[in-house]
Amino acid sequence: MSNYAVIFEVSTTKYEVDKERVTLVMKDLQSSCGVTDGFLLCNPVEKFGWTFFKILFKSELLAGMQEKFGTQIMNTKGKAFQEKFTDFVTKFFESKNCKIRMKLVED
Repeated sequence: MSNYAVIFEVSTTKYEVDKERVTLVMKDLQSSCGVTDGFLLCNPVEKFGWTFFKILFKSELLAGMQEKFGTQIMNTKGKAFQEKFTDFVTKFFESKNCKIRMKLVED
């Protein structure tokens, strides 16, 4: 589990604003899970008016989220855990007024 990470690709048309919001939401999330240094934001790529960047959830943050939000995650939409986790994270961002598009990046 120590090297395990989850990566989401984020797409936005307002990169500067949304990058700031994403950073704040991620700091809030890791704080509520009692974790520091639990995520990384990767460099953006621009295409056709959209900006794409990745958020890496480190294993410590994933473990903290499982402990704190495990029941909520399991009660969200989806059959597989990855679908449930993606739905939970998307709704968490929306609840913090951060409306971005996210998709889980498969290895």
